[in-house]
Amino acid sequence: MTEKGFAVQGLGEIAIRCIDFDAMITFYRDVIGLAPFNDPRGGDIAFFRISEGVAGHTAVLALFRHDIAAAGGVEAAKVPPRTGPASSLHHLALSLPWAEQDAVIAWYERLKQPYNIQRFDWVGWRGIFTQDPDGNTVELVAKDPQWRP
Repeated sequence: MTEKGFAVQGLGEIAIRCIDFDAMITFYRDVIGLAPFNDPRGGDIAFFRISEGVAGHTAVLALFRHDIAAAGGVEAAKVPPRTGPASSLHHLALSLPWAEQDAVIAWYERLKQPYNIQRFDWVGWRGIFTQDPDGNTVELVAKDPQWRP
């Protein structure tokens, strides 16, 4: 605990305004493999479980149609958001065990999903990067258990 009386302990939610809502649902469910947390059929918002989270709040990925108002007073947008270099979002990183990274590569190869691999030797991480249908960069990252500083 700090003098301010609280300390962030995990990620609660990542929320993305979608250009192609249905394609994004398909990608995060069928390519990345996140389990739906709600039934997105016919809705404006889809939630996917990332992990257990902290103190009972499941860590989730929320996909919103860009043209609806959302929680926290976020207004609807008439124009779809910009992605890639024009976006303030650089990338989204999801963690998985090191031993599963070869399976990610094999899965992407099977799907013909474009990807690239980058090592971050200063911390022992390896990221496998791809793009979702809206053009956001998605990284599946793991730490090499053999890495030593």
